[in-house]
Amino acid sequence: MSGHSKWATTKRAKAITDSKRAAIFTKLANAITIAAREKGGDPATNFSLRIAIEKAKEANMPKDNIERATKRGTGELGGNAIEELIYEGIGPAKTQFVVKCLTDNRNRSASTIRHAFSEYGGSLGSVSWNFEQKGVIRILKNELEKTPLSEEFELELIDNGAQDIEREEEGWTIYTKLEDLQKTKQLLDSKNMSVESAKIEHVAKEKQALTDEEKEKVEKFIEELDDNEDVNDYYTNAII
Repeated sequence: MSGHSKWATTKRAKAITDSKRAAIFTKLANAITIAAREKGGDPATNFSLRIAIEKAKEANMPKDNIERATKRGTGELGGNAIEELIYEGIGPAKTQFVVKCLTDNRNRSASTIRHAFSEYGGSLGSVSWNFEQKGVIRILKNELEKTPLSEEFELELIDNGAQDIEREEEGWTIYTKLEDLQKTKQLLDSKNMSVESAKIEHVAKEKQALTDEEKEKVEKFIEELDDNEDVNDYYTNAII
């Protein structure tokens, strides 16, 4: 898994305050734009776009905003081009972070990310050697309680691409190969199971335990990343 609790990250994204709504909508719109640009504007045939739109709807993003973001990706609307940038670095307590930005201003992103690492005693640097990309699906505990969880169900998940199932207090985290993410998600859809998130993530191979004091510093750094309009996602080896 990423190391820290992505459950908490998702909950923060859904509990949007008015002051942060615009920033959250910008992040969601950029994700939709990138997905539409890469594989077209039809969510029926573009899995990444469908997931991005579902996430936007969960955050109560207006339909017009979703449509504009999609059209921007397909080239039907103008505007500055959105690009995806990946930054790697050492965060607080020598933790490792991979930060994904979606931005229309490369210089601004580089400056704010570098400053964030520096402010918390870290710096940019290569850490990708400790991460591998996997499909990651999270299902909340209350959603799992709606469906009988049998050995047959777990075997069916494995047959449809699940490599590992991690049972946590908040729910299940299912890991897949990149190419099996869509297939596994479709199985859950067929059983009317709503997922908390389904996407490709950078998963740490070796995780790092932290003291309570170190956890507090890392959590503050994560909050700063959350508040950065350009940051679409981040991954760490820290165990929180």
